[in-house]
Amino acid sequence: MATPFQRAAVVYFLGTLFFSPVVVGREQYKESSEELQLAAAKRFHLGECVPVHNVGKLVVASDATIFGQWNRVSDITDCVTGGASPVLSEYPKGSRVVNLWWALIYVGGIIRGDTLVSDPFEFSAAKYFDYRSTLDPTAPEYEGAISEQDWVVSTDDTVTEGTESDYFYPRRHQPLFVKLTDYSYSWSYEYAEDFILFQLDIENIGQNRIENACVAIEAWPTVGYYTGGAPGADDLGGFRSIVPEPGVCEFEDTLNLMWWADNNGDPVNGVFTDKVTRDDSSGAYFRSCPYVFGIRILSPAAEPGRQEWRKATLSYNWWMKSWVSDLDYGPRGYKNYRNFRTGGTGWPFGDGNRYDVMSAGEVDYDQAFTATIGPLNAEWLPPPPKWAEDLADGLGGFYSLSIGPFDIGPGGTLPIVFAYVAGENFHTDPRNALNLPYDPWAYYNNLDFSDLAKNAMWAEWIYDNPGVDTDGDGDSGKYRVCAFESTLVDSNWVYTRAETTWYKGDGIPDWKAAGPPPAPVFWLEPVVNGLRIRFNGQYSETTPDIFTRIVDFEGYRVYLGRDERVTSYSLMASYDRHDFDKWVWNRYSLPEPQWELLDIPFSLDSLRCLYGSGMDPCHDSAFDPLLYTPSQPYFHPVYPESAFYFVKHDFNTWELGVSTPIRKVYPDEPDPRLLPIDSLTPERYTAEGYFKYFEYDVLVEHLLATVPYWVNVTAFDFGSPKSGLWALETSKTVGAKYTYPVHPSADSVYHGKVFVYPNPYRFDAGYRELGYEGRVKEDWADDKVRAIHFANLPPRCTIEIYSLDGDLIRRIDHDMDPSDPNASHDQWNLITRNYQAVVSGLYYWAVHSPDGQTQMGKL
Repeated sequence: MATPFQRAAVVYFLGTLFFSPVVVGREQYKESSEELQLAAAKRFHLGECVPVHNVGKLVVASDATIFGQWNRVSDITDCVTGGASPVLSEYPKGSRVVNLWWALIYVGGIIRGDTLVSDPFEFSAAKYFDYRSTLDPTAPEYEGAISEQDWVVSTDDTVTEGTESDYFYPRRHQPLFVKLTDYSYSWSYEYAEDFILFQLDIENIGQNRIENACVAIEAWPTVGYYTGGAPGADDLGGFRSIVPEPGVCEFEDTLNLMWWADNNGDPVNGVFTDKVTRDDSSGAYFRSCPYVFGIRILSPAAEPGRQEWRKATLSYNWWMKSWVSDLDYGPRGYKNYRNFRTGGTGWPFGDGNRYDVMSAGEVDYDQAFTATIGPLNAEWLPPPPKWAEDLADGLGGFYSLSIGPFDIGPGGTLPIVFAYVAGENFHTDPRNALNLPYDPWAYYNNLDFSDLAKNAMWAEWIYDNPGVDTDGDGDSGKYRVCAFESTLVDSNWVYTRAETTWYKGDGIPDWKAAGPPPAPVFWLEPVVNGLRIRFNGQYSETTPDIFTRIVDFEGYRVYLGRDERVTSYSLMASYDRHDFDKWVWNRYSLPEPQWELLDIPFSLDSLRCLYGSGMDPCHDSAFDPLLYTPSQPYFHPVYPESAFYFVKHDFNTWELGVSTPIRKVYPDEPDPRLLPIDSLTPERYTAEGYFKYFEYDVLVEHLLATVPYWVNVTAFDFGSPKSGLWALETSKTVGAKYTYPVHPSADSVYHGKVFVYPNPYRFDAGYRELGYEGRVKEDWADDKVRAIHFANLPPRCTIEIYSLDGDLIRRIDHDMDPSDPNASHDQWNLITRNYQAVVSGLYYWAVHSPDGQTQMGKL
């Protein structure tokens, strides 16, 4: 009778003959992987919505056991907006540069001597979603929120129905009986927009102890510009253990980060560019992707080969997956070698093999060095000679970062915190790939990990704030002392100075990120050839900073753009408080003395009280801080070695309606913070329920009535020089709205005569080249971005387009809230109700409103 292993071997052999493609090169490998991953995506996400992080520059879906998830499954929707989410791993946002097929969470352990591993598709398909956000203090989801976009997703590993048997054993999946809850957090702040933080809580809900539990995060990267098909399989990855810290003393930071990137950043015509370019010969579209991505485990603190939290160690492994045995390859060290019994050393089929990879503590060499591992290497098994060059040159692969082992008793919970991080300007030389496969050292000299490392460190500092004694036990974390010397120019005195920098927290999670004040709520009102932008900053001007607990509001900025891309926005108006920065001369600074900003801004009144003259310095109207400059500083009369100069903080456009077009809607309204509570009667509030005192508006004129304009109003603070943070501003893109100005021929917004434009519509008019069509859709064909606009519509109506023969070509139901700034506008994409492109000719249109009125015209 055949053993389970023999039966599995027969299935494996038959699979290679009848069910698997023969892999003979890079393209065939890519296609086989794409089919496998697409099938899994359809199986797992069919008919479900997906929690998506898209508030920052890094866009990633998060689904408890899977995150990233680039795919082409059209029925996946965003759980908040309900809109389609065809690209679920993108960086930078709006670029259509994807970075992950997906990343998968594996949990393994030993229960009563049985080694078990649960993969993402063996967890329950039923998931619990919860959404929280700090964006709107008045919203229900604000309660308990940590970031601007919190997702809480939970599932469990308790089912066997619908699961597949182990590779080596005919039995069904054996559950670990754990509940997995994934908390994920993202921000739009400049220093935090390039990463997403995850906390996986693995709770033992069974009756048995899980011994030597391990957790693995396995990334399936694909980095490149997304045009509807898979980017090329040309990615590379590796492991970065330490990075140098910028500064005089050249400290090193422990990073321990798994990373991957496109092998050359996809230069276009020999340069890196973010402009979408079309290849005239092939018709394909290209865009550079000189970015790098990584995963860093933050808790428990662990390093390869060390046991800092119980017995925990990190493992980093990568491999290829193919039914062709010599390409089924992954680095295997002689020290930890295990025979997978599959004919290859790559994909760890079966619970036993998978658990061995997760728990071995092995850190593989970087993929670019594959061709340098020869048959006489004393540490590593040699790679297959046939594929070594392709592997080192960038053939894609699977990258796994694991931590363990841990013991989880019944009812116990194991928290694992990690960061998914992106970095810019990783590739510095468009020709760098020429150094591969045989000179990886020269290749690495042209890679820049600094932005990735900086973002990874910020992720750690938000999770566990350095220098903060969270639990009050007297431990504020770890710090470094950088000692250096400075020689005065006019003497031989030598001064020794030391700077102390906190770089680690106290080990107790804080989950706190310094952020700007909440953005104001705002409304758009179309006017003739313009827009009135009304906003209320009640919470912007009264919410204290999460760290300092002081209200650090500084001002507002109003942005206008022709599309939703951050690069499209232009500053239209700003307001900031009347205050000044004080720069202090530091004679001991290295490498040379310099001016330093140490304090938060000072108001004019406070500066006069500190540095004014006369019997009543606070009323010294002659004191002007801007008279003091670096070349003519202020010298303190009591401490003559103290020298200062002053500059405006921001632009000091503080005179509403005078130095800024922003004005108070209710200029005579008193500050409610200074009034008795019993005087806060209903007339103090706007119709929306906000204090009138904080109500502002700005009028933007001379706009085109036939194109949409995107608008956002942001709030910003005055920064924190002591913590190294400059002024923080809310996102230009989060919460943005768009509308069309009113055409001069319209009688009013909703009740004038309906009109159509452009009319006539000409296919040869170059609307796209003029910027009227296809913005942010450069890789769409012309016939996919055409539009005829209907303006001055009633909020509720039906638009019908007919041929001259009276045949109905298309019906559009227009049903919008009258308060929506786009309630009077809709458009037709020149596609018939039979999903065909309309032919040139003359047509009739009719607009039917609920009151029985009908307007008609020709186009």
